Amino acid sequence: MSKRTIVAMPGDGIGKVVLDEAIRVLDAAGFDADYVHGDIGWEFWCTEGNPLPDRTLKLLEEHKIGLFGAITSKPKDKAASELAPELRDKGYVYYSPIVSMRQRYDLDICMRPCKTFKGNPLNFIRRGFGGTIEEPQVDTMIFRQNTEGLYGGVEWTNPPDQVYDALMTHPKFKQNFEWCPRPELAVSTRIFTKKYTTRIVRAAFEYAKSKGFDAVTVCEKPNVIRETSGMMLKIAQELAKTEYPDIYVNNTNIDAQMMWLTKNPETYNVIVAGNMFGDIVSDGFAGLIGGLGFACSANIGPEIAVFEPTHGSAPKYEKLNPSIVNPIAMILSACMMLDHIGESQISNRIQQAVADVVEEGKVMTYDMMKLPGKQDVIDKGAATTQQMADAVIKKIVK
Repeated sequence: MSKRTIVAMPGDGIGKVVLDEAIRVLDAAGFDADYVHGDIGWEFWCTEGNPLPDRTLKLLEEHKIGLFGAITSKPKDKAASELAPELRDKGYVYYSPIVSMRQRYDLDICMRPCKTFKGNPLNFIRRGFGGTIEEPQVDTMIFRQNTEGLYGGVEWTNPPDQVYDALMTHPKFKQNFEWCPRPELAVSTRIFTKKYTTRIVRAAFEYAKSKGFDAVTVCEKPNVIRETSGMMLKIAQELAKTEYPDIYVNNTNIDAQMMWLTKNPETYNVIVAGNMFGDIVSDGFAGLIGGLGFACSANIGPEIAVFEPTHGSAPKYEKLNPSIVNPIAMILSACMMLDHIGESQISNRIQQAVADVVEEGKVMTYDMMKLPGKQDVIDKGAATTQQMADAVIKKIVK
C-alpha cells in the first residue's frame, strides 16, 4: 500500500499532547505515513474569527484522512469577548469546528466503541446474587448520527417573523408558548432526514452482521419525540424485516437505557441513536470501561474520515509539565483510523500492546489510579502521558 499522508490536527488543550504520543506509537508499530499539520481550534477563532481555517479544509480535501486531538468551545458571549479587538462587532459567530467539519464533509457515521480491557482497575463491577462481585465484559459499539438532530445548528433566540409565524401554526406551540415575549424565546430544532437516518441505521446493522451479533438497539425516545425518534425506529424495523431478518431490533428509551447500562451492559453490543442521545449513551458506556481516557471514535463520510478521542480539550491539564493525561483514547482512535484504511494488522498489534499494558498494571495514569488530576500524582506513582505511550511502544517492539 502506498505511503499515506495524514492531516494531524492537534487543536486545543490536551489534544496537542495526546496526538503527538499517538503518532509516536504509530511510528513504532511500523505505520509509514507523512503527517501534515492542520490548524484548528480556539487560537484561530480568537486571531482569525475562524476556528476551522480554509487552509485546513483544503488539506482534508486533498488527503482524505484526519487525526484530531480536541477543541475548546465556549458560550456565545464568552467566544465574542475573546476575539481579537479588530475582529469584534464584525459579524463573526463561533461554531464548533468539529461539528462544522462533520456537516461540511457528511461525516455522518460516528462510531464509538466501548470495550472492556482485562485488568483495568476502572472497569465497572456490580454485586451479584448472594453478595458476589461481578465484572461484566462490555463490548459495545455505539453508532451516533453525526450531522443532524439537536446538533444541526438550526436555532434562534428571538426568532424572526417567518419562523415565529410558522411555529404558531402548530397547536402545541400556540397553546404552550404564545404567552412568551418573542425576545425571551429560544428555539432549537431536532431535524432527522430519512436519507441520513437510514445510513446510520444501516451502518449499525452491517456492523452487527459482520460481528455475528443478533440485535441492534435503537436508543431514542419515540413514545414522546414521536416524529424524529419514531422515524429512526421505523426505519430500523423496516430494514430488519426486508434486509436483515436474522437481526432483532431492540427499542430502548434513552432514560431507561442509562439505568440499564449499569444493570446489564454486556447485553448491548450494537446501539444506534441520534446525535444528542448517541453522545449521552456513548459517554455512559465509556464510564463502564475506564472513562474518557479510553473513549475513542471515528467520524466517517463518503470520502473523508476523521478520528478523535471523545474526551475534549481539558484545559486545566494543558499546562501541567510533564503531562499526566491518559493517551490511550487517542491511541485507540488512531487504531480506528488504521482499520478504516486497511491497516488492521498494525491496528491489532497496537491494540494488543495497550491491552497488555493495562492487564499488567505496572504503568497507570492518574485516572487509572483513581487519583485527583494534579501534578503531584507523579510522586504517587502515576505515569506521565509520555510514559504510558512508552509502555505501549515497548510492548509493540518487544
